[in-house]
This record gives sequence, C-alpha cells and structure tokens, in this order.
Amino acid sequence: MSDLTHTFTTDATPQEVYEAIIDVRSWWGATNIVGRTDHVGADWFYLVPDIHYSKQRTTELAPGERVVWEFTDGYLDFITEKGEWIGTTARFDIASDGARTRVTFTHEGLAAADECFDVCHDAWRHYITESLAQRIATGQGTMRTREEDQAAVRQHAATRS
Repeated sequence: MSDLTHTFTTDATPQEVYEAIIDVRSWWGATNIVGRTDHVGADWFYLVPDIHYSKQRTTELAPGERVVWEFTDGYLDFITEKGEWIGTTARFDIASDGARTRVTFTHEGLAAADECFDVCHDAWRHYITESLAQRIATGQGTMRTREEDQAAVRQHAATRS
C-alpha cells in the first residue's frame, strides 16, 4: 500500500510553516471547521454539507517539525464506503531543504485502491500545494467553494462510470 502524499518547498522557516499548518481555518476552511486545531488531544470537525464530514484528533504537535491528526470519525457522501477515512492519519513533516523548507503531507492509510483516492488526491493537492502554500506565503489560503467541491465529485463520478 502506498499512502497519498503531496510535497512542496517554500522560502518560509520551518516554524512559520508549522504555525500556518496549525492555523487550519486559514487554508482548509474558514467556516467549515469547529474546534481547536492547535492543541494536542483536541477533537475538531470539518464539514462540507452533503459531501464530507470528518472528526480529527490532533495527536502530535512538534513545532517546526511535525503535525499529526488522526481521523476518528467521518463520512464521505460520494463513495460506497462512507467511513473510508476512519482510522487513517494526516501527517505533515517539515524539514529544512538547503535555504528552503520542505513540507511533506501524507494521508496514511489512504491508498490508490481506495474508492475516494482520486477525489481525495485532487482535494488534498489543492489544499496542500496551493492553499497551504499560499497561506504560508501571504497569510491566507485559497479555499474551494462548496460548488467547486461538488464539481470535483461530479467529475470523479463521470470518470468512474
């Protein structure tokens, strides 16, 4: 099994990257997130109605090095196995790369054979390599609208049929 992974580099320091990652509302969903995202042991929620719900627990915060969330509950409306994310883990590894900082995001437990992989790969690509990267550079990410998420799901369904 290979996990879903996205990587990018930035001119920001590892600490600046860490601070952007834990400011989840600024790059994953300003109005879609409920709960503290910057405290180990905290449960928090992400919701896009009729598409995606997930409950995360922040399990590791290592400033300038790593952020880890466990998906403890969830529902993906667009696939048969609605709870595919339950028991998986999101991991952000932050490392110096010469004068730059490398960010590696891994959704551990989500593999290419999983039903949501294509849609989730596309969504995480947007949120990690575009929105989070922009958040680090400018202070604000580029969240998708609900309509953009719905269009991505419809496109995925069309390619599978």
